[in-house]
Amino acid sequence: LEVSIVLSSSSNSNGSFSSSLSSISPCSALLHFNHSLSLDSSASPSYHRSRIQMCDNSYPKTASWKEDKDCCTWDGVVCDQTTRHVIGLDLSCSWLRGPIHSNSTLFFLPHLRTLNLAGNCFNESLISPEFGKFKTLTHLNLSYSCFSGKIPYEISHLSSLVSLDLSFSDGLLIETPVWKRVIHNLTQLRELLLDESDMSSIRPNSLMNLSSSLTTLSLNYCKLQGKLENSILCLPSIQTLDLGFNFNLDLGSLPKSNWSSSYLKFLDLSSISFSEKLPDSIGNLKSLKHLDLYNCNFTGSISTSLGNLTKLTYLALSSNNFSGLLPLSLFNLPNLSSLYLDNNQLVGPLPNHVSGLLSLKDLYLSSNFLNGTLPSWLFNLPSLVTLYLDGNQFIGEIGEFKSNSLEHLDLGYNKLQGSIPRSISRFVNLTYLSLSSNNLISMLELDMFSKLKNLNYLDLSSNLVSINNNVTYTLPKLSSLNLSSCNISEFPIFLRMATTLQFLDLSKNRIYGQVPKWLGDMGRDSLYFLDLHDNLLQGPFPTLNFLSLEYLFVSNNKLTGEIPSLICNASSLYVLDLSHNNLSGVVPKCLVHSNVLQVLDLRMNRLHGTIPATFSKGNKTPFFAKLVGIVTVEVIVRFKAVASNVSKHISNLCALEQIKTSTANTKFNY
Repeated sequence: LEVSIVLSSSSNSNGSFSSSLSSISPCSALLHFNHSLSLDSSASPSYHRSRIQMCDNSYPKTASWKEDKDCCTWDGVVCDQTTRHVIGLDLSCSWLRGPIHSNSTLFFLPHLRTLNLAGNCFNESLISPEFGKFKTLTHLNLSYSCFSGKIPYEISHLSSLVSLDLSFSDGLLIETPVWKRVIHNLTQLRELLLDESDMSSIRPNSLMNLSSSLTTLSLNYCKLQGKLENSILCLPSIQTLDLGFNFNLDLGSLPKSNWSSSYLKFLDLSSISFSEKLPDSIGNLKSLKHLDLYNCNFTGSISTSLGNLTKLTYLALSSNNFSGLLPLSLFNLPNLSSLYLDNNQLVGPLPNHVSGLLSLKDLYLSSNFLNGTLPSWLFNLPSLVTLYLDGNQFIGEIGEFKSNSLEHLDLGYNKLQGSIPRSISRFVNLTYLSLSSNNLISMLELDMFSKLKNLNYLDLSSNLVSINNNVTYTLPKLSSLNLSSCNISEFPIFLRMATTLQFLDLSKNRIYGQVPKWLGDMGRDSLYFLDLHDNLLQGPFPTLNFLSLEYLFVSNNKLTGEIPSLICNASSLYVLDLSHNNLSGVVPKCLVHSNVLQVLDLRMNRLHGTIPATFSKGNKTPFFAKLVGIVTVEVIVRFKAVASNVSKHISNLCALEQIKTSTANTKFNY
């Protein structure tokens, strides 16, 4: 390709741009554009959001481009049948990686009408002003493409645009002058998507100056702040309106009358505070399929008028202050696929009978005050994939599920009784199972769990569990296991083969004897959390080969001997609690000299050693420890939150003692 001359001529003016165009064919321009980028499958990961699913089947479209073929036959290229000009280019989800500079031969295609580069990664390069030269462009999609910086003023020159999508890049900045010109010049716009762009300097009420013919306005998480007239909700042609996660946006209140639309299908106002009841007028939006009012601070009862929205497939009312009974009308919606009512103050039982929900896949009722028994219809939903009922007051037994489609099941923190339903053994796609903190009596055995080859998370804590170690099996994808407070007396033998385990909690049980040698090699490169505290473990400190270990709790056992120097291999150790054992000898120097270790509890042992000067003078901040029996040390009790994601597992370390002393090297025995 003869392109070197083209690349040496910059396009600083319309004249130079035009002269460059005449020196290279469209096919050559496309080839050189392709050669300027690399192909990398990680540049086009799959994206799943409330209304967007893309790149699930990504592939490198340009890999099939051949120089000896007419470019009008290439994948993603559309040409005018008469002029043979390239008028369309769709390279979405094509594994493209690399920057697009202003001298890119992409801009040598002056007849483009549609350009879709979504779902690639252009290395956080700026959106070139040259995009503004595509005068005939009607559709421009640069979403999910790793562009960054300011949106150029020249975008406002694309006066023929019908659809503009710059959403979900790396925090694109929209400044007021650019925004004003976009509103003034792009009068043909029907679709405007700028999600996750920075619009913090834009006056929200300026949105009212957009075309009344707008069908899609998507500004999710754009940092909009200030007053916006709620008449934005009544645009005559609007079908998709997403203003969610603009935390400081003030819409006042939802329209209580004259709010109806025969077009609106998608409405997301999540995390915009209203502090009022949900008005009955919401039931007038008869075309709605998707309604997201998550975290809107709504109060009072849920409006029964929602039952009028028979086309709804997605309804999210999570994390509000809704109270009262669940409206029966919600459970009769015929097309509902996802229902989110978790984190409210709803009370009462679930309805005994429902006439809808045959399409329900996701049901979230967690963290309410719901009670009563679980009705039979709940176990008969044919398409159910996700069921979260945790954090309520349900009683009775868990029924047998008729469907095999479940992937996520959480019934924890209720008052359920009986045994684990045998039907769980059929859930071959189950990845998440939590039955924590009930009154269940369960037998961990081969025929119940051996088929759950996709299980990733298992929590049976605070139930009565019996371990059957006469059978062996593996759960090849298990990464988190919590059997705390389960009254078990031995280590589950199936853990021997748990090479993918990252989190293991066996605390507060009756596990007796020495820690088996195989436990020290289990999950050697993956385990970061191990809790064995409050058991009956005896013998020498276990030999642990965990290279990734960050949290280790073995307090309140009867371990003896020295702390092995092998613990120094855990170079990422962040919290270590060995208190209330019978350990003796010298504390390994790696513990008191560690730059990573933040919490060290060695109380109630027979250890001895030296506190280094950097530790004793308090210069090793933030380093906290519990050292009992040190005469010369002033102990100040204080609260220290170690890590939010494990706080409930280390509550016994909440009152940490900061060590101060005036001596450079303090001898201690404890």
